[in-house]
Amino acid sequence: MESDIGHRLKRIREGLKLSQRALARQSGVANATISQIEAGKLNPTVSMLKKVLDGIPVSLGDFFGDEFELRERVFFRAGELTEIADGGVSYRQVGANLSGRSIQLLNECYQAGAGTGKHAMTHEGEECGIIISGRLEVTVGDQVAVLKAGDAYYFKSNQPHQFRNPGNVECVLISACTPPTF
Repeated sequence: MESDIGHRLKRIREGLKLSQRALARQSGVANATISQIEAGKLNPTVSMLKKVLDGIPVSLGDFFGDEFELRERVFFRAGELTEIADGGVSYRQVGANLSGRSIQLLNECYQAGAGTGKHAMTHEGEECGIIISGRLEVTVGDQVAVLKAGDAYYFKSNQPHQFRNPGNVECVLISACTPPTF
């Protein structure tokens, strides 16, 4: 998947007639980092990839989506959910193209020790989630809690936030975000 991330990023960047340096300036990510991602030498964390894509701007969902859907779909089979992350974190999104939509619904899975990266994320909107299995450490601003199955969170997304699985088994949760930001 990591070489696919680099290939997709380069294709989108070149399609927008942006140089790596221009994307670096717009996103606040070092030119060398963008070069390494595009070459498949660096597998970015979710927060790093989101920061790069914010410079275009392209959502994570659109970035990982196969093609824009021509008509509004109502039903999605398990194998049709759009994977929008890589590595130890999996975000499986309901629908591929969320432009014009109000809600983003995700089936998330964090492998043991995996998280969203060392940099906190911020964006407009609100998000919430409920833990299905395992444990998830959620940091929102200066508040930190380790949640277990049945526990939930809800916060305004303009606060810096991070997620990490502190356990030794995978953590599965369902989350929603409005408006869609990935």
